[in-house]
Amino acid sequence: MNDLTKTSSYWYHLPTELVAQYPVENRSESRLLKLDKITGAVSHHTFSDIIDFLETGDVLVINKTKVIPARLFGSKSTGAKVEVFLLNQLEEDTWECLVKPGRRLQIGAKINFSENFKAEIIDHAEEGGRIVKFIWEGNFWEQLDTFGKMPLPPYIKREAIEKDKETYQTIYAEERGSVAAPTAGLHFTPEVMEKIRLKGIEILEVTLRVGLGTFRPVKSDNIKDHTMHSEFCQISEATAAKINKAKTEGRRVIAVGTTTTRTLESFAKNGSVKSGSHWTDIFIYPGKDIQIIDGLITNFHMPESTLMMLVSAFAGYDNIMNAYKIAVDRKYRFFSYGDSMVII
Repeated sequence: MNDLTKTSSYWYHLPTELVAQYPVENRSESRLLKLDKITGAVSHHTFSDIIDFLETGDVLVINKTKVIPARLFGSKSTGAKVEVFLLNQLEEDTWECLVKPGRRLQIGAKINFSENFKAEIIDHAEEGGRIVKFIWEGNFWEQLDTFGKMPLPPYIKREAIEKDKETYQTIYAEERGSVAAPTAGLHFTPEVMEKIRLKGIEILEVTLRVGLGTFRPVKSDNIKDHTMHSEFCQISEATAAKINKAKTEGRRVIAVGTTTTRTLESFAKNGSVKSGSHWTDIFIYPGKDIQIIDGLITNFHMPESTLMMLVSAFAGYDNIMNAYKIAVDRKYRFFSYGDSMVII
């Protein structure tokens, strides 16, 4: 019997060649593993089949956050090359950032990204970070789009290319601010979304700005000693009202992704959702109540990650570990650019 408070219980063997380095050509042609959360039964499909597992009256909740090209490469006046990774926007021109190499970027250091796009280190931040003030001509976001690179996760062992600005972004991304994609949403195409709408399924939006905490390893042996990084999320009054109406009418609420799940559950109280905005560090693992979602569309997650713990809380630990073993045996593609899973 596994001790579900132990981080090591969430380990599984994953051959490195199964970690997807590029997305499939057509988003909805990724593979889809269906897991029955009651029986543990597993079946194999293509993502475009997702429509078959959704019912008229279901509510599908998506995270409309948009990934920013957060990695900037510049140089100091001495010519020394440096990297600045944007994390949180504090004011219009000021961001909390990670910097490399830190020893070269002390307070007062100036960085050039281009003739019209520069920065200055103005303070220290937590965990070795820096507070960075940007100076630009024209539009900040246009400068960032021009000179920034997409922040691909560390397990994608290649440099970001221009095409990643399109492929590492959901088709419904709207609100800038994430430094990682809500990857479950990467499989949706306009055609799939249209079929979902035509079947009478309500599509609702929430926002959670995905931070680097998504990739932060659990370093403690006991998962209860792990602290999540806080991420900003919000739910509108209209969205909360529609979700609550569905719950009272016995209709299913299906979350697209762990970020959507964490958002909904962080606003949950007595089986319904409140509206508003806040910073959440909610950590969902086996034994924690899941109040709102009845189904989950998600990707395959890293061994020993908080996301493995979340899906185990929702679908049952044994069901998840068995499904992952089958996915490895069947050579599914893993992580951000990989295949998908529906738990229902």
